[in-house]
Amino acid sequence: MKSLFLGVLLIILLGVGGLVYRNAVEHPLQPVACPLDAEVCPDGTSVSRTGNSCTFPACPPPNVSLASINVAFAVPTGFGDMALPDDQSVAAYTLPANASSTGDANIIIRRYSIEASSTALAVIQQTAISGASGMPVGATSFTSTVLGSHRFTVATVERFEGVVDTSYYLARSTDVLRFDAVDMNVTGWTDPNLNQSALPAHAALLKLLSTLQGQ
Repeated sequence: MKSLFLGVLLIILLGVGGLVYRNAVEHPLQPVACPLDAEVCPDGTSVSRTGNSCTFPACPPPNVSLASINVAFAVPTGFGDMALPDDQSVAAYTLPANASSTGDANIIIRRYSIEASSTALAVIQQTAISGASGMPVGATSFTSTVLGSHRFTVATVERFEGVVDTSYYLARSTDVLRFDAVDMNVTGWTDPNLNQSALPAHAALLKLLSTLQGQ
């Protein structure tokens, strides 16, 4: 009985071995086919994949990837990391006063979740709070613009005592990203003809948003 069992086991092993050999002969290992050999970074440079996988190394600075909100971008020249100002902030950058033609220039990125009973528009309206009055800015204060491959809702949330803060909102399916350009010690902040987009933080934010990748 034992001999019969061993015989059957040997036949099975030989059969499996034959199938493995035949499969190896008919289907030899093929190189991995990757859809792209290079990945374009936000600043326009590119990185090539390494090894036999289809993965790419991280893009070098000034490129930044924020995995927590699934976006990448190029940090404007001269800006460095700064402490996050509040719980909603996911990244913040500053241009020191000695490198700016006005005063400190800051860029702050925040994320707001969209509750099941709410909408992206409602989140934008609820979080666009005027720094001077503490009230939501009026509906007529919002404009829309396209930068790079994304459309943003724009509002000036503060223009008071030399501070000019302009917010660019990006609505997504489950959240809203808010990108703030905060310019301080702005001369002529009361001038109705002030070109806000020419201020250091605002001009830098426009460059950052034009490199923005991700949805």
